[in-house]
Order: sequence, then C-alpha cells, then structure tokens
Amino acid sequence: MLAELSMHIMDIVQNSISAGASFVRVKIEQREATDTLTIEVEDNGKGMTEEEIKKVQDPFYTTKSYKKVGLGIPLFKQTAEHCDGSFEILSTPGKGTLIRATFKSSHIDLPPMGNLKDTILTLIVGKPEVDFLFEIYKDGVSFILDTREVKKELQDVPINHPEVIKFLEEYIDTNLKAMEVVS
Repeated sequence: MLAELSMHIMDIVQNSISAGASFVRVKIEQREATDTLTIEVEDNGKGMTEEEIKKVQDPFYTTKSYKKVGLGIPLFKQTAEHCDGSFEILSTPGKGTLIRATFKSSHIDLPPMGNLKDTILTLIVGKPEVDFLFEIYKDGVSFILDTREVKKELQDVPINHPEVIKFLEEYIDTNLKAMEVVS
C-alpha cells in the first residue's frame, strides 16, 4: 500500500504516459451518501489485451526492463479491495485503458488523499506535451481542469512557463480547498 492515494494516481498516470498516451483523464469522486471514493484514470494509450490485463495485476510482472517487479497496479488493487472496495481494468488494444478503484470512504485503513495539488502540478509541468483532464467531484460540487482549454487560452505561452505554473498552483489550491479536498 502506498502512503497516499495521490501517489497511486501519479503511478497509474505514469503508466499511461509510458503506454504512449497523449491524453489522460483523472476522475476522483467522493459521495458521502454511498460512503464511496472512486478514482479513475483513463488514457488513449496503446491499450492491453485480456492476457496483459491479468499480467499487470501480478506484482512479479513488469514491462519495464530496468525493474524486476511492477507493484503500482497490484498495490492500487490491493488497497481498494482492502478498503471494502473494488478494482477493475477495462482496455482495448490500440484505443486505451480505464483503471477504476472504488474505496469505502469511512474505512479505517483508507490512505489519505495526500498532496493532490502537487500531483496535478507535477503531471502538467513534467509532461507538457500530454493533455490532461482532471475531474474532481465531492457531493455535487465539482472542479474540472482541462489542460487543452488552458493551452488554448495561453496560445504560444508554454503551460510549464513559471508564471503559468504559479497561476495553476493558486487556482488548483483555491478550488481543492473550497471543496475540502486535502491538498
């Protein structure tokens, strides 16, 4: 289990980018009425076959030649199931992958969200060529950040320009605090 859910998100998104994704959607939804927290990461990467989906859930399988194990997905799955939730991977070769983990929000072992603001910023700044859509919902309140829209407004200014980063940091922080999402 990773110490924070935001680290799981970072790991899964890095997998998406390694799979050639040019677009990644991260959706986080917390519903008090159903006592659930759902995290989805969807990409337009190379996708996986049914056999590959089974393999990536095995901690002793990795596609990276410099590693002997691939713990990201198995740990995410284990965390979800341990917290009375569920885990699924839907994927189509050549089209992309959706990973969905649902947790019981009130479970005593549910890791904290962690620094979601820094996770979002790190992804945007570290991979400016990738388009991201972050959707965060909490009991009917939403915060959506689409880097395609930001890039369109910026025109020729790079999204990882220092002044843009400062603006994004404040914008994300303000919205996450307003929603009472730990950041």
